[in-house]
Amino acid sequence: MTGEVILTLLAGALIVEGLAYALAPSLVERMLEALSAMPLDARRTLGLLTAVTGLMLLWAVL
Repeated sequence: MTGEVILTLLAGALIVEGLAYALAPSLVERMLEALSAMPLDARRTLGLLTAVTGLMLLWAVL
């Protein structure tokens, strides 16, 4: 059952990611430019905060 949950979450992430590229490719480009302008430590912090937020939301839902 755990494998099914992981695959379901992965599929959901791919759907959201794909929709972002399909519906707003120019926005994705601007976001990538903004990220490349950020210092490496700030990008790491942003990634960590995003991951922790996702985990907290997942924990709250389950």
